[in-house]
Amino acid sequence: MKGYLYILQSAKNNRFYIGSTTDLTRRLKEHNDGKSPYTRTTRPWIIKYSKEFENIVEAKREERKLKKLKSRKVIEELIRVG
Repeated sequence: MKGYLYILQSAKNNRFYIGSTTDLTRRLKEHNDGKSPYTRTTRPWIIKYSKEFENIVEAKREERKLKKLKSRKVIEELIRVG
């Protein structure tokens, strides 16, 4: 099953959220429906970047790498170059 790394941006306060999933459409809906405690208060969320992987394990590995950087500049550059 394919996996996806995604970066969301809050339309409310411009913060980013990084995640991974096997179903990007479902996951965005969950974020915007308030089902994720971390993203509930800063909705709506917009997908700014996504990348498909062969499986969810690879997507989660990339998610962890990106989160460890804790760099808004890196995230913005990744979004910019697509």
